[in-house]
Amino acid sequence: MAFQLSPGVVVKEQDFTSIVPNVATSSGAFAGNFQWGPIEDPVQIVSENNLVERFGPPTDATFDSFFTAANFLSYSNNLLTVRADTTAARNAVATGTAVKIKNLNDYTSNYVGGSNNVGTVAAKWAGTRGNSIKVEIADSATFASWANKGKFDRAPGTSASVAAAGGSDDELHVLVIDEDGLFTGTAGATLETFAHVSAASDAKKFDGSNNFYKDVINSQSRFIWWMDHPTVTGTAWGAASSGTTYGDLAAVYAVSLTGGVDTAPTAGNVQTALSIFANDELYDISLVMVGKADAATATFAINNIAEVRKDCMVFCSAEDASGNTILATDADPVGDITTYRNSLPSSSYGVLDTGSKYQYDRYNDKYRYVPLNGDIAGLAARTDYDQDAWFSPAGASRGQIKNVVKLAFSPNKTQRDTLYQAGVNPVVTFPGNGTQLFGDKTLLSSESAFNRINVRRLFIVLEKAIAIAAKAQLFEFNDEFTRNDFKNAVNPFLRDVQGRRGITDFTVVCDSTNNTGDVVDRNEFRADIFIKPNRAINFITLTFVASKSSVDFSEIGG
Repeated sequence: MAFQLSPGVVVKEQDFTSIVPNVATSSGAFAGNFQWGPIEDPVQIVSENNLVERFGPPTDATFDSFFTAANFLSYSNNLLTVRADTTAARNAVATGTAVKIKNLNDYTSNYVGGSNNVGTVAAKWAGTRGNSIKVEIADSATFASWANKGKFDRAPGTSASVAAAGGSDDELHVLVIDEDGLFTGTAGATLETFAHVSAASDAKKFDGSNNFYKDVINSQSRFIWWMDHPTVTGTAWGAASSGTTYGDLAAVYAVSLTGGVDTAPTAGNVQTALSIFANDELYDISLVMVGKADAATATFAINNIAEVRKDCMVFCSAEDASGNTILATDADPVGDITTYRNSLPSSSYGVLDTGSKYQYDRYNDKYRYVPLNGDIAGLAARTDYDQDAWFSPAGASRGQIKNVVKLAFSPNKTQRDTLYQAGVNPVVTFPGNGTQLFGDKTLLSSESAFNRINVRRLFIVLEKAIAIAAKAQLFEFNDEFTRNDFKNAVNPFLRDVQGRRGITDFTVVCDSTNNTGDVVDRNEFRADIFIKPNRAINFITLTFVASKSSVDFSEIGG
C-alpha cells in the first residue's frame, strides 16, 4: 500500500466477482474437397446458402464434402470450413501459365507485387469455375462505346483527390462477368461491379479510404485478383501528381480467364487441411467431422487434433476397405464396419457411426449416399442448443436425423448388439419413428464413464470453462486467499451444472493438502475437482409379473 504524505481519503476496489464463463460447445470444424474457395484457410460458415456462396454447390467430385458440411449446418449455424489443397489445382488467368493462389496469405506473399507471368487478372480461387470469369474495364475515353455502359450510372471521369493534385481522367469502371454461367446459372450475368475506382495508386475516396482500383478489387472482390495493370496509351499508371493526365485505354479492356484446373485432394491433402484445427489458441472448435474418410484420415484427426487439444471430439463414418459406401446388400456389412473400427485408435474423443444415408441433391437433381458424421456432429450441436452438452444426442428425442430417404445400412437388433460392443453407434430407421442415432458410445475401448459421448462432452465443458477461470490466478500468490477465490468461482458453476442435471455431486479441493510447500516453491497451483457425472440410460429392463386376484398390490415393494 502506498504511503500518504498528507491527510486525505484513498478509495480502493477489490474484485471478488470472478466467475467461470460459459464456453462454446457447438462449434463445428470440417476440411474437405470443394470446387471453389480459399485453400487451407478456415472460413466461418453459418448456413447452406453461405456454404454455396463461399465454396460453390456440389458436383459429382465434391458432393461428399459439400453435404457433410451442409448436413451439419441443418442442425447448427457455426462451422469452420477448410478447403483441402488439391496439388495440381490452378487458378484461371488472363494470359500466360496458370498458377495456384491458395489464399490471401499466398497472394500477398507471392503475387501482390506483379503479374508473375499470369497477365492482368487471375481467378480468386483455383478450379475450373474460374474459366467462366470475364473482366471488362473502361475509362472516360472508352465508356461511350462500351456495350455494358448501362451497368453504371454515369461515365468515369476525374476523382476529387486526383483533381486536387492537378491530375485528370483517372477513374475506371470495372465489370466482372459470369461468361459461361458457372456461378449464377446464367451466361453473361454480372457478378460484380466496381464503379469510379482510380488508376492513381494514391487516390482516396471522399471518406479518405483507398480508391486505387487494384487495391479496391483485391480487398473486395469475391471472384478475381488484379495482378498487374493492363497496357495503356500515354503515361504509365502510378501515383497521382500535379499535372498528371492518365493515358487512355486503347479500347475497352476485356479478358476471359482460362487455365483453371480442378483436382481431387488426396487423403494426405485432407490431413494437412485438418491439421490447421490443432491450434487451440487460434480456433475455438468442439465438433470435428471427417466426412468421407479412410481410417487413416479419421485416425489422424483423432490423434492429432482431439487428443492434442482435449477440448473437441472427432466424428467418423464407416466405409469398406475400398472406400465404398457400406450397403445392406453387401456380403458382410457388419464385418466391414468392425474392420474400419478396428483400424481406429481407442479414444474417448472419437465417435463412429455405421455409415451413410441416401439423400436428395437438389443442385443436381439426383440422389446420393453421404456419410452420416456431419449429421451426428449436428445432433450434438443441436443438443447444446436445446438442452446441454452433457445430454446424450441419441434416441427418439434428440437423435432424429434429417433429410433421410433411406439408410445405406440399417442394422437389426442382432447386428446392433455386435456393433455396439465394438464401440460403433448404430443409425437405425424405425418404421413410424424416423431415423435415429441409436447409441452414444465413444471409441474408448476400456469400460469407463468416458466411453459415453455425453460424459466426455460434460468433461470438455467443465475442463474448458474452469481452465479459463483458473487463468485469473496466474501470477497471484499461492496462499489461502487465492485458493478461496478460486473455489468461490468454481463451486457456484458446478452447482449450476448439477442443477441442470449434468452431475450428481462434486467437491473441490484446493488447500494446503494439495498445495504443499514443495508445490508452492515450484510456483505451481493445484486444484482437485471430483465429479460424479450423470449417466444416460442405455439399457432398460421391464419385468411384468402375473399375479393372483387375491394379491394386494399395496403390499408389494415398489
